[in-house]
Amino acid sequence: MAKTCAFKAEIRQMLDLVIHSLYSKKEIFLRELISNASDAIDRARYLALTDGTIAPEAPEWKITLEADAEAHTLTISDNGLGMGEAEMEEALGTIAKSGSKAFAEALKAGAEANIPELIGKFGVGFYAAFMVADGVTVESLRRGEGQKPVRWTSAGDGEYTMDAGARTEPGTSVTLHLRDDQTAFAEGWTLRDLVRRYSDFIAYPIFLKEAGKKEEEKRPEDDKPLNTMVALWKRPKSEVKQEEYEAFYRQTLRGHGEPLRVLHIAAEGAVEYRALLFIPKAVGMEQLMPGNKHGLSLYVRNVFIGDEIEELMPAWLRFVKGVVDSSDLPLNVSREMLQDDAVIRKIRADLTNRVLKALAEMAKDKPEDYDAFTAALGDFVKEGFHSDWENREKLTELVRFRDLKDGRYTGLRAYKDAMPEGQKAIYMLTADTEQAARQSPCLETLKAKGYDVLFLTTPVDQFIAGDLYEYDKTPIVFADKGDLGLDEASAKETLDAKTKALQPTLDAFAKQLEKTVKEVRLTTRLTDSPCCLVQDPAAMAPAMRRMLEAMGQTVPEDKRILELNPDHPLVQAVAAEADAARRADAIDLLYGQACLAEGTLPPDPARFNALVAGLMGR
Repeated sequence: MAKTCAFKAEIRQMLDLVIHSLYSKKEIFLRELISNASDAIDRARYLALTDGTIAPEAPEWKITLEADAEAHTLTISDNGLGMGEAEMEEALGTIAKSGSKAFAEALKAGAEANIPELIGKFGVGFYAAFMVADGVTVESLRRGEGQKPVRWTSAGDGEYTMDAGARTEPGTSVTLHLRDDQTAFAEGWTLRDLVRRYSDFIAYPIFLKEAGKKEEEKRPEDDKPLNTMVALWKRPKSEVKQEEYEAFYRQTLRGHGEPLRVLHIAAEGAVEYRALLFIPKAVGMEQLMPGNKHGLSLYVRNVFIGDEIEELMPAWLRFVKGVVDSSDLPLNVSREMLQDDAVIRKIRADLTNRVLKALAEMAKDKPEDYDAFTAALGDFVKEGFHSDWENREKLTELVRFRDLKDGRYTGLRAYKDAMPEGQKAIYMLTADTEQAARQSPCLETLKAKGYDVLFLTTPVDQFIAGDLYEYDKTPIVFADKGDLGLDEASAKETLDAKTKALQPTLDAFAKQLEKTVKEVRLTTRLTDSPCCLVQDPAAMAPAMRRMLEAMGQTVPEDKRILELNPDHPLVQAVAAEADAARRADAIDLLYGQACLAEGTLPPDPARFNALVAGLMGR
């Protein structure tokens, strides 16, 4: 005899929250119901190990979707353990046996920090069905001897009815009477897409039956499971072929071309998880879009939870594509959001270390591959060097820069190992382009001594320049900043003598350029050029300044230092010039030349052009 029961008041309130507030996407209901069906089969198989009455016929375990587009119904069936009357009333008539009111209040308040420990204790996934259905019918027959079928029905309006069922085979069927605006979930193409997206790696075959589909309309694949069932990351690494990795990379992760490296991970210990990570050969367009989300795809026990899970990987590793599967990960009750706790931090740290190790091995064993990686994705590593303090030491060994001698990508270790005897510092130079760096007059003395220089020419380089002070107890010196530290005592004495002799000329330069330069001095930095602009060691690089200004940022003014080559004929000519007007023109011309050499415009381009034209006329 049928009986009608009412949900408890707080349960009705929670049911309303589950239907309208808990899940961000209505399609999640199918993932939840398929997961429940898979769990029911798991339980049946487990109990059958000790109870011969559970599955004496050794059935072919499966899940079936029956879609009737005309009737607006969808049925999810399994041949798992099933439920008896008492079990069904407990499972479906009570969302929570205790604490339900507090749970509903936590959902209302968005107090997600209090939710993780409730997962698995509240059967809220089933009730996602009411997001798309205005009525749900559950038919179930429990496995074992002497069991009777039972039926549960509800419209999600605060009441449910239980009576005798008609099911003859063990298992459970959940029939959804879809709302008028949700009938797409009775269409075969919709269901195929959702199963592939959310339940492709469920361990049991999922079949689809479409009511009203004519025999001539059927295709050979209609009788095949919708899901692949075998998660690539769950298989032994030795059994997976390279072409299978590449197909997964392109088809599932939407990668382009072939991956540069594949990391097949099976982590055991304090935290157990499996992962499949891919290091691409080139940066994807999605990584270049501002504000674009990043992250790995997350599965829990083969069930898709979501992609772009940012908590599993630091932002600088957003070029890595892949999946993580772990039953240890804490999710909120909707299984759509990770909770920040020690498990996530451990997995994140382990994944990061494994990627760093793979990059280090590539740099050592396959330098040509690492050069290709650096050309395409090296800026991400430099971003990590700037932001990831925990891994700064490892990242220091991975950053690469173009060098002066060969134009190749060179790391700090290789640079130091190749330093000639007597070189005491690692030399670098920031510039807008490699060509501009090579033409900088600030390199003249370094070139004469045979010293190599590393060029920092990308936008990210401008940010990390301030983080580069020393490497392996060797100071890092920027060629356009401060003192290069090359002069011996005798050279300094000679420079002091020349400074004393040219002091009136230095004073004339300083007075005329007082609004634009901080200081005018002689230098041994130059061999061929008459002058150059350099900065205080703590000053911002001109390329960095220009980049920030282009972004609309207000940048404090940093006056640079004008250095003169005392042995250059032009500087000597200015010193010997008696005509004040001609000397003033010469000073402005030399300063404009120094600006152009570093990639900036003279302060008054029109006057500079006029002076050049006048000089050419003479």
